[in-house]
Amino acid sequence: MTSPIHHAHDEVDLQSPSRREMLKRGGLVVAFMWLGGASRVWGMSNGARMDENHPLFAPNAFVRVGDDGSVHVVMPNVEMGQGVYTAQATLLAEELDVGLDQITVEHAPPDRKLYTNPLLGEQATGGSTTVRYCWTSMRDAGAAARYMLVNAAAQRWKVDPAQCTVARGVVTHAPTGRTLHYGELVDAAAKVTPPSKAPLKDPKDFQLIGKSLRRVDTPGKVDGSLQFGMDVRVPGMKIATVRACPAFGGRVVSVDDARALRIPGVVKVLKIDNAVAVVGEHFWAAKLGLDALDIQWDRGVNANFTTEQMFADLANASEHGTPIVAKEIGHPDDVKGKTISATYQLPLLAHAPMEPINTLVHVQPDSCEIWVGSQVVARCADIAAKVTGLPPEKITVNNQYIGGAFGRRLFEESVGQAVAFAKQVDYPIKVIWTREEDIAQDCYRPAYYDRISATVDDKGKPQAWIDRTTGASVLASFAPVAMGKNGLDPDLVECAAELPYNIPNLRSEWVRHDFPEGMKVGWWRGVGPTHNVFVVESFVDELAHAAGQDPVSYRRDMLGNDPRVRGVLDLATQKAGWGQGALPARQGRGIALAAPFGSYLCVIVDVEVSPQGEISLKRAVAAVDCGTVINPNTVEAQIQGGLVFGWSAALYSGITLKQGAVVQRNFNDYRVMRINQTPPIEVHIVPSKEQPGGIGETGTVMAMPALTNAIFAATGVRIRQLPIDTSMLVQDKDALKAVLSAVSPESNAPADIAPQAGRVS
Repeated sequence: MTSPIHHAHDEVDLQSPSRREMLKRGGLVVAFMWLGGASRVWGMSNGARMDENHPLFAPNAFVRVGDDGSVHVVMPNVEMGQGVYTAQATLLAEELDVGLDQITVEHAPPDRKLYTNPLLGEQATGGSTTVRYCWTSMRDAGAAARYMLVNAAAQRWKVDPAQCTVARGVVTHAPTGRTLHYGELVDAAAKVTPPSKAPLKDPKDFQLIGKSLRRVDTPGKVDGSLQFGMDVRVPGMKIATVRACPAFGGRVVSVDDARALRIPGVVKVLKIDNAVAVVGEHFWAAKLGLDALDIQWDRGVNANFTTEQMFADLANASEHGTPIVAKEIGHPDDVKGKTISATYQLPLLAHAPMEPINTLVHVQPDSCEIWVGSQVVARCADIAAKVTGLPPEKITVNNQYIGGAFGRRLFEESVGQAVAFAKQVDYPIKVIWTREEDIAQDCYRPAYYDRISATVDDKGKPQAWIDRTTGASVLASFAPVAMGKNGLDPDLVECAAELPYNIPNLRSEWVRHDFPEGMKVGWWRGVGPTHNVFVVESFVDELAHAAGQDPVSYRRDMLGNDPRVRGVLDLATQKAGWGQGALPARQGRGIALAAPFGSYLCVIVDVEVSPQGEISLKRAVAAVDCGTVINPNTVEAQIQGGLVFGWSAALYSGITLKQGAVVQRNFNDYRVMRINQTPPIEVHIVPSKEQPGGIGETGTVMAMPALTNAIFAATGVRIRQLPIDTSMLVQDKDALKAVLSAVSPESNAPADIAPQAGRVS
């Protein structure tokens, strides 16, 4: 079975033929990934061919044209809500001269030779790299296909190809008015020698790139036809849900399943080393069965590990560990003057995507087929081969649309778990994690402990800057070969080693401190910059206020020669009305400025903090220069969504540990902002002809420091630890203490210890 596809029509076309009917029509396959200039016959990669019974020409791996004129595009990067299917399809359609409504998109199968993202060194989607990677490759693929089709038409007419034009897949010979549809040319185009490099359009001739186009996945999401991993059904399948040892690194000792097996609909209880699954005829039976199990756990070496111990270990490592220098300019240790220093602390974070972990697996003696939404589809095939012992060619992975990931689905361990359970039965099982399991068994964004200092001159400007980050490396386990020769994880210092400011003496360094064995860490939306920009921009704000200077003027005076940084700063402050009159009491305006993922952003946030410490976000203004814009709608949506995601983390999110296990269970104690809590968000895009930068994670990067700097402006309270402790913001601490005493007279807790992570009105 091949991967599902989606028709990219501007209007929902209920009369569209099925995928199988469409593919039976056959035609020319034109895809992209130059293989030494040689042709390639499709048939080796499941899910990446139009007709299994017909050998097709394929000089590259992305685009195919059928003899009915249909255009199929294999998406090298997966769609998980960030709009990349629309972006990739737009790039290719622009050069192929077809409309988005003429394109059908497909998920790429596991195939590193064809679909490895060179910016990540893996067939993976992440790090805001899709458009940066596809800007050239998808356009080249479309241009190559267009070249071959136009030349096929010119050869038939015996004319110069330069006399031919194309619009919506129709080739026209301008002098005579003759026309041929792409579908009529596929056989002849298959015989045309592929160009070594087809010419690309001049940007002034773009018809699609830069336009606010409807997303290709919107109709299917509106009418419910779009298939996510949770939606997949296959004949004979059953549903399983799972519980792993609550303590990281623990294992199963024994399972009493007598009560579970008496529940109607429960089929079987399965066990692996560290987890138990209950299989049911439906999810509710499986869930009731799981709750009825009596499981004895060996909690292992982390049985007593706590959040307090984690941060004590990080602080100790920061003080006594050996740092790896990421960048050093001048001699920061030798600069004399007034030194200002601060310590910042950021928590573990879960991803908590709307669609929890799910994997459908059917293991048979000679094959294994998987249906899953993954950011690393090739790694899913790898782990299935490892668990089953089958050769790679016997593993089929059908990737799906993903209902949110934020980095969670960069890790394939849950697929390995599902395959291990599926090996024990002879029917397909869909393993679905509950929300509680999803939060309790995540691959967490590591906690960080930062010590940062600056030596300032008599005008308060930093002449020396030392930033020491301490935390665990995700890259060391995900792709150890990508670590620097000196052991540096470049992600840990991104946006800390390269600042937008001109500081003559600077050192950025990292102390590696990995977490206990069995505790899984992973990238979280915004990866290293989310953590580093919070620290850097918070500290710059501290320096500005210590110098008695306006935070915007202070930043502007320190900028280097890059006009793009100054451009977003000036645009955002103008649109936000920075400095145009004083704000009322307990209201504040905060700013953050950075250049993550090859883009430039400035975000300004207005907040109000009540006397009781409740935080209300009033307005946000973002200016972004992300180079050439593919789709302005996507840029705006990603900035808005990223800001809300980041604000949610700052206000509420933090994973805490007790007895080696996660305390948080669901959205009641791992909260996210609600729509009535989100402020109006203005996004202003700077026109640019530069190469595209990343956009999917940039809003999250900017959200936290802009918010906490605004809170300082409103209250005078500097936030150096997340999530925000709202009790620190209470205007009358004595009144708060009285309230706490009335609630719990026996409590001796000081008034500045918050009973909850954060609160918004």
